[in-house]
Amino acid sequence: MRNQTRNLVFTAMCLALAVVLPMAFHVVPNAGSVLLPMHIPVLLCGLLCGPVYGLACGVLAPALSSLITQMPPAAVLPSMICELAVYGLLAGLLIRLIHTKSQVGDIYLSLLGAMLCGRVVYGVVNAAIFQAGSYSLQIWLTASFVTALPGIVIQIVFIPLIVFALRKAKLAHA
Repeated sequence: MRNQTRNLVFTAMCLALAVVLPMAFHVVPNAGSVLLPMHIPVLLCGLLCGPVYGLACGVLAPALSSLITQMPPAAVLPSMICELAVYGLLAGLLIRLIHTKSQVGDIYLSLLGAMLCGRVVYGVVNAAIFQAGSYSLQIWLTASFVTALPGIVIQIVFIPLIVFALRKAKLAHA
């Protein structure tokens, strides 16, 4: 019961951050697509609370943010929901399934696996459903990796540090 309550509270905090962080970053033009501020709390939620909470956070974060702030815009919302749902779900699954001899290795492999799969899903759903006929491999590579490179670096550097800090403070289980 205690873990469930902690996970619900942490998920709610991640949802709040997923609304507030993009608002702060969007002061700078195109900062959302470059720095990916909504991705950070969703990935953290998956890594720290597990796949169910991560999935819920990934679905709810862009939907709530769009309702409250109109970011992401309606045209981007469906594919972003799919992408962030995969981030939260897979971060939570992979952190439970990957068992190297190193906590650092476990976190990085889980994080990178979730990030890569989420970007692949984003490309597939855009190419097949939401932007069928107008979405190309070049557009996907540019949006998912070139434009987003600063955000990817931020995620790779700061998410493991945050996970370790929360674990060290005993606010998250190892």
